[in-house]
Amino acid sequence: MDLTYTPEEEEFRARLRDWLAKALPTLPPKPSPDDWPGRRAYDLGWQRMLHDAGYGEVHWDASPTTRLIFLEETEKAGAPYVGACFVGLLHAGPTIAAEGTAEQRERWLPPILRGDEVWCQGFSEPDAGSDLAALRTRARRDGDHYVVTGSKIWTSHAEVADWCELLVRTDPDAPKHRGISWLAMPMDAPGITVRPLKTLAGSAEFAEMFLDEVRVPVANRVGDENDGWRVTMVTLSFERGTAFVGEVVACRRALRELAVEARRNGRWDDPALRRRLGRLNAEFRALWRLTQWNVSEAEQTGGVPGVGGSVFKLRYSHARQELYDAAADVLGPQSLDLDRPWVLDRLSSLSYTIAAGTSQIQRNIVAERILGLPKGR
Repeated sequence: MDLTYTPEEEEFRARLRDWLAKALPTLPPKPSPDDWPGRRAYDLGWQRMLHDAGYGEVHWDASPTTRLIFLEETEKAGAPYVGACFVGLLHAGPTIAAEGTAEQRERWLPPILRGDEVWCQGFSEPDAGSDLAALRTRARRDGDHYVVTGSKIWTSHAEVADWCELLVRTDPDAPKHRGISWLAMPMDAPGITVRPLKTLAGSAEFAEMFLDEVRVPVANRVGDENDGWRVTMVTLSFERGTAFVGEVVACRRALRELAVEARRNGRWDDPALRRRLGRLNAEFRALWRLTQWNVSEAEQTGGVPGVGGSVFKLRYSHARQELYDAAADVLGPQSLDLDRPWVLDRLSSLSYTIAAGTSQIQRNIVAERILGLPKGR
């Protein structure tokens, strides 16, 4: 394990900082949160700028450490988040890069990197969330196509997506962790109905999706038929291992801003609050070191994060909630004002012990794959 940076990596950091300082002032104003066509165009535009500057492929063609530096520096500079490009850049794209054929990589990766196409994630179902392997969306083979029928929920960015990373059951008689396949589904195919879902914070980046005999080419399957669960574990390892790197940096920045606010409004005089913020500072510093450890490990395993991502995801989810609970303590009655900083972040933090695998699932993974305990019944 090596948590230090090479001279070449530090040179990359300096070059990126210089480019960000010049590029960020040229960005147009951010669109309204409920203007999804505008948000899609804004997010794709930012990805196109990164691509044209030579940073578009950093998520896949660079080393895990270089990706870590990229995410750290863009977050520190206040650069736009990946937004609507999240699934393509951080989920589907890395999975296709790791598991796809040469033809699939050529078809799907360049448009993601250029900022031409948006992907959504079709994994969870009304009765298959934490227990994802219980999914029932069926894909029946019909010649060179699969005919897909079923429903998905919490489908990220479905209303503006061009493609969907879709989990389907291709063998209903197989044990539930088998008989699953990973498909790339075009979102303009006949038979797809998308209904946006409002979150507690009032946003609508999720949707429910209904599939009525949607035809998907067999050539769009990533991995072998009925091997989708293994492919999905690759997807989820990226989601849990590296996708939250920028958010750790953002939480550390929010913690510093929270301390400034506490000094401004007099709450800093409370020693219990100071101890609370100090403990959170130590928590996020430790999470950053854990991130570096996971990235260092990924350097030795071909770039795919290991089960240490579950350790990170488990602790980060709770630390984020604790951070924004502390923010509510600092703000007092103003924590009910949705126009105040951190308030919407506090609402969104409530989902983190569920999103990307519940904390219960992460505990099972840690118990079975790291501690070697017997599987639960």
